[in-house]
Amino acid sequence: MKKTAKDLQYVKWLSAEDMHLASKGWLSELNFIKDEHRFFEDVITTFTSELVAYGDFSDSLEIIDAINQSEKQSQTLLHAIKTHESKLSIMVDGIDQIEEEKAYAQEHRDLIVAMTAYLSDYKSLKLQLFEIIKCIKKDNKNEHLIDRP
Repeated sequence: MKKTAKDLQYVKWLSAEDMHLASKGWLSELNFIKDEHRFFEDVITTFTSELVAYGDFSDSLEIIDAINQSEKQSQTLLHAIKTHESKLSIMVDGIDQIEEEKAYAQEHRDLIVAMTAYLSDYKSLKLQLFEIIKCIKKDNKNEHLIDRP
């Protein structure tokens, strides 16, 4: 009889309250990110001519495209988490529904992975955008200093 190696995985047990609090936190973060996306749109609108003139325009277009994709992904996650949160009653109804509870817990773990990846990518995107804006502002400041008599 051959034994096969199984992938061992540490899975933290989460109570219904823990999952509810995590979901509320994610919803709060995603709503804040939605506001940040509006801010980014305003910044891009304000600095459109500078972005066109800045270095490689394709980099600026990639950042703008990445912001749009991030916004769509944020909306998708927001919807998924709201749906997930509405199914929480499976965990607290007092009825033993083993398969449904396992599926809910697995969905929550999948959301943990998705949110972690999204937040990491989003942080990187913000850093790139702010780096470009910082360079544009520095160039503008230097031009104004040079233009002074």
